[in-house]
Amino acid sequence: MTFRPYFKQIPLGIILTFYFCAGPFLTMAGDNYGPGDPVIIPLWEEGAPGFEDKMDEKEEAKDYWVKNIHNPTLTAYFPEEGKANGTAVVICPGGGHRLLVITAEGKDAATFFTEQGITAFVLKYRLFREENSPYTESHARQDGLRALRKVRSLAGRFQIDPDRIGIMGFSAGGELAAWTAFADGSGDEMAKDPVDRLSARPNFQILIYPGPLAVEEAKTTNLPPAFMLAANDDKCCSGPILDLTRMYRTAGVPVEMHLYARGDHAFNMGNRSELQTIHSWPDRLRDWLLDNGWIPR
Repeated sequence: MTFRPYFKQIPLGIILTFYFCAGPFLTMAGDNYGPGDPVIIPLWEEGAPGFEDKMDEKEEAKDYWVKNIHNPTLTAYFPEEGKANGTAVVICPGGGHRLLVITAEGKDAATFFTEQGITAFVLKYRLFREENSPYTESHARQDGLRALRKVRSLAGRFQIDPDRIGIMGFSAGGELAAWTAFADGSGDEMAKDPVDRLSARPNFQILIYPGPLAVEEAKTTNLPPAFMLAANDDKCCSGPILDLTRMYRTAGVPVEMHLYARGDHAFNMGNRSELQTIHSWPDRLRDWLLDNGWIPR
């Protein structure tokens, strides 16, 4: 399978800017990326706009979660050498916009994708419902859009096709994924930052028990193909995938939706569930990725 080199699509000066200004985050692991070498990539080199003075504040992490995020980042996970197929996905963990379930809905999801030859980027985004948070919903949306642009800006370096970049979200992260997918996402050709000149539109989206804020009424344009999944006994987040499926059908855009009888909320990648349908749900996602050409046959 042949992919178009992304650096041919942007001026050489921009390429050099990305290469030399990537910072220590991108150079620590060297240029031979592999499954054991996750790379941390800040969304903004000097900190989030308007909050640059907070970029060095420490995150709080325990067990499965992380919070107090002031310097939003992407953590990149790579397929085994020679297995990358050019597809990439940005993963938005859930956590009610109060924390991020960074292991079960971040790293575990990334492992699934890298096993399929897909490069995965786990997004640490700002949390507007965390106690004493200085952020609003608009800042989370800003992080989602910037994440897609950031991945596209590094497509050549990470052997990614810029037309094969998707977004995935769980629960509250599903809201952020949907906000990003449904936004205009056009790049600003006059932007001072070359990253902001790039498109933030994902080529596909994956919503796993997305929260109710994911639903945008009467949205009929700019919809990427979608895979959605939830359990019917999830009182919070089964309804949104039904509403979104109707929206997709009205718009005539491809969508695949799975609604399981049981499973409740927050079953993550299904590893802990005793229900076979929930335990094996990633197989349905793999089928969809295969059928739609995001992983090769």
